[in-house]
Amino acid sequence: MELIFSHEEYGQRVSRVKQAMREAGFDVLLISNPANQFWLTGYDGWSFYTPQMVVISVQEDEPFWFGRKMDAVGAKFTAFLSEENVVAYPDKYVGSSDLHPMQYLVEIIKERGLQSGRIAAEQDDYYYTAKWNRILTEGLGQQHFADGFLLVNRCRMVKSAREIEYMSQAGQIATAAMDAGRRLVREGVRQCEVMAEIYRVTTAGTKEFGGTFPCKPPNAMVGELASAPHLSWTDAPLIRGEVFYIEMGGIRHRYHSPLSRCVMVGKPRPKLVETTKIIREGLEAALDVVRPGVELQEMHAAWDRVIRRHGVEKDSRIGYPVGIGFPPTWGELTCSIRAGDRTVMEENMTFHCIPALWQEKYGLVVSETFAVTAGGARTFASCPRELLTAD
Repeated sequence: MELIFSHEEYGQRVSRVKQAMREAGFDVLLISNPANQFWLTGYDGWSFYTPQMVVISVQEDEPFWFGRKMDAVGAKFTAFLSEENVVAYPDKYVGSSDLHPMQYLVEIIKERGLQSGRIAAEQDDYYYTAKWNRILTEGLGQQHFADGFLLVNRCRMVKSAREIEYMSQAGQIATAAMDAGRRLVREGVRQCEVMAEIYRVTTAGTKEFGGTFPCKPPNAMVGELASAPHLSWTDAPLIRGEVFYIEMGGIRHRYHSPLSRCVMVGKPRPKLVETTKIIREGLEAALDVVRPGVELQEMHAAWDRVIRRHGVEKDSRIGYPVGIGFPPTWGELTCSIRAGDRTVMEENMTFHCIPALWQEKYGLVVSETFAVTAGGARTFASCPRELLTAD
């Protein structure tokens, strides 16, 4: 099985993380986040429901992957690591009330002489538990670990040419999936049937390249439920006059390009059309300011000037950085497109700008995933920025 990135690119990523560790004063970093593990080593398996870790030391050439014995086989196919840096724990540690995989990891870290320096862990990560932390700190004789949360996430923000290529392909898949879903939106069609078609296309991809499963289900709400941002579809039939709010993403090699649109069941109501036009105007104003060297808050300011002119207010952020997606999110968690965020955009950073408006009786959205280029924002999808219909 061919690696999806070159050994040279993985080496560059390792060097980038080591430099960030040195600047933070870390000797060893424990990486629990599966997206960060994937980015740093290439390891890709649905195995993160059991404890696994990537451990990187500033003194070692390669990091090492630590996981369940049966999953170590997957590392052989997906990770760039040498054989000695794929470290497996026996299955007796899985689901045991007496043994825990972190106990085994303690011994591995000691064997490699990595226990004496300043150790950091991704302490606010979804996958790093209080029990893991207790076993590791006590076993390694450390009173506490430093907090390495988001260190790797920040290293991931500027994408390589190959990463941009995968996100562009994901954007093409998203476009095809949204179009396929849109064509099914008619009175009497069940909501779940529309979403099944979207899943089919995001998995099948295009004739040139296939897709895969998303890191999270689409947010897809109909009618009044669309006034809430994070609900799901039902098996109810669509009713004329309803709005189908769909936030989904195309996926290529774990790289996600989110895309959000609303589809009208029947003829669009003028008020909904006009509100969608305001969202589009604000989105395009925000995208127009995208350049290397510009702060994210300037995007939000451009959006805010447009909606205030139309008498509209929105008190939540309008976007975030995206790229690799593992459950539960495709967001990189490092910053937000909102007032006060002074993160400076760099070339080949990628973001999902989603200036949705959730009103009392409905929600509307037009979103784009884009890369920062010297010439501005390069969007990955090619879906009309309007309230869609089936025809």
